[in-house]
Order: sequence, then structure tokens, then C-alpha cells
Amino acid sequence: MPVRHPEFKVPVRIAILLVLALPVRADEGIWLFNQAPIKLIQERHGIALSEEFLDKLRLSSVKTLASGSFVSPRGLIFTNHHVASECIQQLSSAGHDYMANGFWAASEADERKCPDLEANVLLSIKDVTGKVNAGIAPAAPAAEANRLQKENSARIEKECSVRTGNLCEVVKLYSGGQYHLYRYKKYDDVRLVFAPESDIASFGGDPDNFTYPRYCLDITFLRAYENGKPAEPPSYLSWSKEGVKEGEVTFVPGTPATTGRLNTVAQLEFFRDVSYPMIHRRLASLIRALEEYSSQSAENKRVARDNLDSQRNSYKAYTGFLFGLRDSGLMEQKRRQEASLRAEVMRDPKLRVEHGNAWEEVAAAYEGFRNEYNRYWLLETGADRGSDLYRIARHVVRLAEERAKPNEQRLADYRDSKLPSLEASMYSTLPIADSVEIAVLANYFSFLEREFGPDDPLLKFVLAGKTSRQAAEEYVTTSKLKDIAERKRLAASLEEVRNSKDGMVRLALLLDPEARRLKKAHDDRLEAVLNSSAAKIAMARYRLYGAAEYPDATSTLRLSFGPVKAYEDERGKYVPHATTLEGLYRRATGRDPYRLPESWVKAKPVLDLKTPFNFVTTADTHGGNSGSPTVNTKGEIVGILFDGNLESLPDRFLYTDSRARSVHVASQAIVEALRKVYKAERLMLELGIAGT
Repeated sequence: MPVRHPEFKVPVRIAILLVLALPVRADEGIWLFNQAPIKLIQERHGIALSEEFLDKLRLSSVKTLASGSFVSPRGLIFTNHHVASECIQQLSSAGHDYMANGFWAASEADERKCPDLEANVLLSIKDVTGKVNAGIAPAAPAAEANRLQKENSARIEKECSVRTGNLCEVVKLYSGGQYHLYRYKKYDDVRLVFAPESDIASFGGDPDNFTYPRYCLDITFLRAYENGKPAEPPSYLSWSKEGVKEGEVTFVPGTPATTGRLNTVAQLEFFRDVSYPMIHRRLASLIRALEEYSSQSAENKRVARDNLDSQRNSYKAYTGFLFGLRDSGLMEQKRRQEASLRAEVMRDPKLRVEHGNAWEEVAAAYEGFRNEYNRYWLLETGADRGSDLYRIARHVVRLAEERAKPNEQRLADYRDSKLPSLEASMYSTLPIADSVEIAVLANYFSFLEREFGPDDPLLKFVLAGKTSRQAAEEYVTTSKLKDIAERKRLAASLEEVRNSKDGMVRLALLLDPEARRLKKAHDDRLEAVLNSSAAKIAMARYRLYGAAEYPDATSTLRLSFGPVKAYEDERGKYVPHATTLEGLYRRATGRDPYRLPESWVKAKPVLDLKTPFNFVTTADTHGGNSGSPTVNTKGEIVGILFDGNLESLPDRFLYTDSRARSVHVASQAIVEALRKVYKAERLMLELGIAGT
């Protein structure tokens, strides 16, 4: 029988303080580096941050698939195992399972290039709001304004990239109230240096994910190369000799993905009632398919492991988000906050004229797209979820079509500024197994049948009288897109794409017209209104509360901070600030997911079992912060962030620190493991911790 993913129940009720004040409380904040709360930190913690300190954190931070940091002058990157797991999986094979057995390069010559990974360092930030809005009449329809803003953004990005040779990105902040130009130094040659076994990196597996206490060595070391040699980064972080201490204030630079704290109540209700439940269903369905596939053989389990872990993580996250949105206390506080803000706007004659109708406009836009949103997500945003082959096929089809257009009129992913990264991903040497692709695609078709109904014209066209499994087998087995040369040949010619007999290309061609129609409808009817009306709300908040107001996360570099701090759970039980290696061995049962690698079983007699292992802080972090360095006031690494507890998941919408915590690996445990379990002398020497 296939393993079924259990319905995840959050065992706690989040304590929500019904506070009307809108400015930040406690250590709340995912702060822009060019708007760092220096005065706030000085007043609250007595710490005077210098611009040099902030520059060091910014220039040492690395954006990968999530977050990371440079930790040596030779391009050594410190991140999470689960952030680098795609690379580790891609480099693995049936004969060399680096996920299960770990990886350690004895010399730089043994470091192995990740097929599909790049690292970016933020060099500068510039406000370009005026340029993005240039040429847009005040009375321009929202859809036209949205189109012109995208065209202006594309032009700004290209001009910046041509002038500097760097990766440039226009970032929308405050729902479109501001636009900043981020300029990155890009490293596209990233190699694997060290990774522990997955049994210790993700000890506790899915049951312990988003919980605390934890016992994970969720770390990996990579290295950036330039011109075939280890890169010389603009800055790097040193390792703390003392390690983490209870009560000390820590700083966490990283790239949180998205938050919804500036969302209106209408938006939150839409997420609660429409979009998130559908995404939750889709993830649960995909998880079941991957679990069934994995149960069929050891090789299937190896092939699907990273994919399954990723889907389980997302499923659990959305469970927590939904729990927060379904919590009457949280929603009541959001309503009170919104009412308070609207009252202040209406009291100010100028704000009332400029922003008074914005809430109704946002609500109307969501209501107007309500019946199409799920179809949009399933055919556009989430269509390639779990499938590398379909992702590649759609990029091949769209690249051939988009490249023929002027740069400013292309979809965002296909602009000149994005093409180098896109093509590096499209043409990487990914290991693709037909069997798992068939399982994922068959599940996708079956899910569409349940959501759209079996008589949906598009779905009937795609299935052509076959079952979901039969159709998936035909599309996958008649595709040659595992051949990189074939991908390049097709992507170079729109005519070749349109005449292609390749199964996955044909599938992408069948789905793309409807996906594009829905994307245009989304952009014109929903995104455009948000860029106008939601931006008015965000900027009204900004005008009223100024420095106390930060924008929602945007997958760009932010700064969070907070002390190492214990807490009490919902039963009033004390939860210590840190776990220890001793607790790890008590937790181990010898059975998955609480099984220790043999290396750790053998090393137990020589380890200092009192060593801090994982710890918690009140730092305000979110998905995408994984791999962020945890830094003390000296700018030294005392740990690395890898998770949050269950109570932190509703922080996506409303921050609280009574029980919500960020979870980190302590630097002391990392040193103990490198020295006594892995005997990684070369790595320790480079980190400056040999002999400490």
C-alpha cells in the first residue's frame, strides 16, 4: 500500500494580542538595507549599528535558491543542506548517493559544479520610482499603467546591465508605491564542497519540520568560482570563537520570499477562502503521488527524495498559513488595524481624496477575478510544480516566442536582463527520470480533472481520450528534451517549436494559449489594480508611520534581528533557548526519520554532548531566509537559520514574538561535527577554526 501523507494538524492556538497600534512591536521587521532601523535598534537594545557593519552584512550575503553567505576570502559559501539539496541530488547517482552518504571534497580539484545554481551578491540599491512611472498619465487606466511600468522596468534593467555588466532587477516595494533598482554581482560557477548525510541534515524529517526543539545539522558549504578559480568576494563573515549565547542580540541578513502583512482584509479573506485551500489540495495530491512512486523501489525513493521533501515543506507551510487565516483572533486584529488606518486616512482631507477608495478597489479586483484565479494558478503559476521536464518545455516554447519581441514587451522572465540566468537553468545537465516525470504529470492531469471537471474542453483536448496515466506516458516518452542540444535547437526557432513532434513541447503548446490568456487577465484585472490601489494603501501607511513601516518581503535582501530567547509553549511548559548533542542521541531511535548516520553513531564517545546544537531567536524571518547567517554584534557567525516553529507560520500576516521563533544551527555544533565526526581539517582551516 502506498504511504499516505497524514493531514497535518497544528496542535496549538496562536496567541494573538489584540493591539490596535500599527507601528512595529518588539523585534518585528524584515528591513530594507537602505532603510535599516538603526535608531530603533539603538533604543531597544543599546546597539549602535554602523554603516560599515551593514555594508559588511550586505556584501557578505548571497542569494541562491534561498539565502547564504560568504565565509572565506576564497569564495566559500555557507548555506543550508535543504537549500543546496537540489545540487546534491543532481550530482548524485545510484552508485554515488551524496544525499544519503554526504559529500566531502578532499581538495579544491574535487569540488563538483552544481548543474543549476548561481549565487548573487547585492552591490547597490537605487530608488527608480520616478523612472518606472515616467510617461504614465495620472488618469491612465490601471492596465495601461501596469503595462508601461513593466516596459519602463525592463528598459531600466537592460540599461543597467549593459552599463555595468552586472545582473540588474527592478524591485516593486509597498505594493508598487516604490521601485528600487538592485544591482548584483553574479557567480554562475558554484561548486559543492561539503554536505553531511541527509539523516543528520534533516533529522526528524517531515514530522519535526516547523517544530522546536530540533536536532538538525542543516548545513552545506559551496564555493563560487570565477574564470575557473575560487572567487574573491567583496566581503565575507568570520566565525565566532565563542559561539551563540542566551540573551545576545543576533542579526539575520537573508532573502525572505513573500509576506502579506500589508494585505487588506479582503485579500486575506481571498487567500483563506479561495487560493490557499486550492494550493493546499494540489500539494497534498502531488505528495501522495510522489509517496506512492517512492514506495515502489529504493531507486525511486532516491530519485524523488528532494522533490518530495520540497512539496512536503510547502504543504506544511500552507497548513500554517491557513491556520493563521482561520484564527478568529488574528483576523479580528487585522480588521481592527485596517479600521484604525482607514479612520486616520479619512481624517486627513488630502489622504482621503488620494487613498480613501483604495480598499474597495482592491476588494472589487479580487472579487472580479475570483472565478478564474484557481485556473490561472494551475495553468500558469503552478503548472510545472514537481516537473523539471514540463518546466523546460514551457521555457523552450516561450523563449522561442518571446525573444522575437522587443525587450520591453516580453514576459518578465525573458527580458534581456534575465536571459543569462534563464538559459543557464534551461541548459543545465539535470538528471531527469522519465518514471518520476510520468508520475507527476499523471497526477497533474488527474488533479485538473477534479478541479475543472472531466468535460473541460482544454483538458479533453490534452488527454485526447486517454487516461491521465496514458497521456502522461505518451507526452514524456516521446520527448527528447533531456538532450540539452535539442532544447537549444528548438528554443532558437519559433518555427521549429510550432512544427515540433516532441511530446512535452506539444503539451506546452496545448496549454500555453490558455495560460497566457489567464496571465494577461490576471495582470490587467488584478495585478494592475494592486499596483495602483494596494500601493495607495501601503504608501498611506508609510506617510502616517514613516520609519516604523517596512515593505512586505520580495525575495530580496532584508535584515532581521532579535535575541536568543527561550519561551513557554501553549501548555505553559518552558522551552529552552538551545538543544544539545546529548538531546540528539536521546531523540534518535534508529528508525527513519530519527535514524543517525553511522558516522555519528561511531563519533558519540568523542563528542562533547553538552555542546549547543539548535537554538531559537525572535528574529523576524520567513520562507526564503533558509541559509541566512546568524551574526553577533561583532559581525561574526554564531549559527545559520534553517526553520521556524509552528507558531511562527502566521507571522506571514501578523508578527508576534510570544511563542514564534526562528530556528538556527549553533556554530559550536558545526565546529564539533567538522572536527570530530567528519575530520574536515581543510574546511576548518579555511574557516579559521582549526585548533580552536
